[in-house]
Amino acid sequence: MKAMISDLIKKAQNIKEVDLVLKNGEIVDVYSLETYKGDVAIYNGYIVGIGSFEWSEKAIDVSNQYILPGLIDGHIHIESTMVRPSEFSRAIIKHGITTVVTDPHEIANVSGIEGIKFMINDAKNSVVDILMKLPSSVPATKFENNGATLTSNDLRELLEYDEVIGLAEVMDYPAVINCEQDMMEKIKMVKNKKLVIDGHAAGLSDDKLDIYSIASIRNDHEAVNANEALTRVRKGFQVLVREGSAAKDLLAILPAITLKNSTRFSFCTDDKHLDEMVNEGTINHAIKIAVNNGLDPLIAIQMATINNAKCHGIENKGAVAPGYLADLLIVDNLIDLTIHKVIKSGKIVNFEGQPVKEQAEIPKTIMNSVKTPKITEEMLRIPLEEGQKANIIEILPGKLITLKRVDFVDIKEGVFQSNPEKDYLKMAVCERHRSTGNIGLGIVHGLKLKCGAIASTVAHDSHNIVVAGTNDKDMILAIEALHNTQGGLVIVENSRILAQVELPIAGLMSNQPYEVIVNKLLYMHEILETIVGHHSQNIFMILSFLCLPVIPELKLTDKGLFDVTLFKHISVGV
Repeated sequence: MKAMISDLIKKAQNIKEVDLVLKNGEIVDVYSLETYKGDVAIYNGYIVGIGSFEWSEKAIDVSNQYILPGLIDGHIHIESTMVRPSEFSRAIIKHGITTVVTDPHEIANVSGIEGIKFMINDAKNSVVDILMKLPSSVPATKFENNGATLTSNDLRELLEYDEVIGLAEVMDYPAVINCEQDMMEKIKMVKNKKLVIDGHAAGLSDDKLDIYSIASIRNDHEAVNANEALTRVRKGFQVLVREGSAAKDLLAILPAITLKNSTRFSFCTDDKHLDEMVNEGTINHAIKIAVNNGLDPLIAIQMATINNAKCHGIENKGAVAPGYLADLLIVDNLIDLTIHKVIKSGKIVNFEGQPVKEQAEIPKTIMNSVKTPKITEEMLRIPLEEGQKANIIEILPGKLITLKRVDFVDIKEGVFQSNPEKDYLKMAVCERHRSTGNIGLGIVHGLKLKCGAIASTVAHDSHNIVVAGTNDKDMILAIEALHNTQGGLVIVENSRILAQVELPIAGLMSNQPYEVIVNKLLYMHEILETIVGHHSQNIFMILSFLCLPVIPELKLTDKGLFDVTLFKHISVGV
């Protein structure tokens, strides 16, 4: 505890000398799943008393309102919000999220240790507590090119940082199953520190889940339905129920959550775009969805607070109880969670005018990460014979999982032709870290792009340039635009750039205030409505996950089309 225990004990015996008292509130008890009326006394950032105390000038009347713990996000990639940690904090605090557990593996895949240190340093002065898990799998697989490789020796020094609380999602499950030396060393050194190891068990069979658990990997955010969630609970896993921009698994998992097993479930975001986050929040939004679909509000709040704290070994957070950090929310009711006050470390947050605190200097090396040679139309050709079927990536709405579709496509002079009416579009992933010239080509169904092209340097997890379009000229212009701005999102139509969001920090994040980026994203969505339609809201998030070769079934990397089930590259033509 930052405060001296003896000092807190003294104040608990003399409530008149505390910093703040919340009077007559309805306290949410996440342990007993009940509420009860009481006063909460706060001193030096901690709760030092709960009971009935005399009125004083330091008291605030919260009659007819609920006092609940500040919300904890069990797993999020801040880079996916497209703003740096200090700006992320300003944007999220108004929604009652007071602590997040983040995995900086997005920037690690581009900029390595230097990128991780930037994230830690920039988070230091944030009003939200930003706790880090060290990226376990950089690169995520051997089937693509990224910007860095992190070994156990590289990560070891970072374990000494106070902000580091464990090892992040172990997505390289073959390394675990095959007991590869460096992965075993990463697990060992984190276990020796008594820190937590996160899982990434997308599509794993029961026997492979057993091996994950034996390796001390005891939580997972990749369950996509109730059956997968219950299987994980029965094997001793904490299930992090994900509700983000691209992956929306909450409603599918909800039937698995009961009063008997609720402590084995937590909420997480994983990835969410900034405009959505600013508008609706993250974990608070998940609570609302769950409650509106029948979950007991007290269980939902438990999942968003103490369950996450226990899952990640976070002490003194997640409950309204003596000795706990005074991260608290004052709300009208437990259904819509309308927030009246956010109290962080015992102080009321002015979240409407949250000032920009001191920000870390951005290393020049991570501001110059897009290195691509000139791309030509010939380099984007997908050769196919007349009458030949093709392997196609099929998008499932609201899921990171894709399907492997096999179908006839349009072919002209031995080359694939995009067909917007059938929603069969060309997709390319261009290596952008070392200017190798590698380009993986594929066909995608489900983007619903009617004309033009979209491209991004946010392409999980190696973050090469990903582009999809109805014609090669627009695709090439989109690639060139990203090279010129050193990263971001772009929309092109008829050889014109219609909208762009510049993300020069590792090609992943902006160096501007979050309010500026929100406005640019909103404008981009207006443009998308004209070339995609009403399904456009998360099209860039969807596009970014079509490159992740650790989630079934079919993905695209800079080395080509990748069949996750077979765990090897395959040809486009069948």
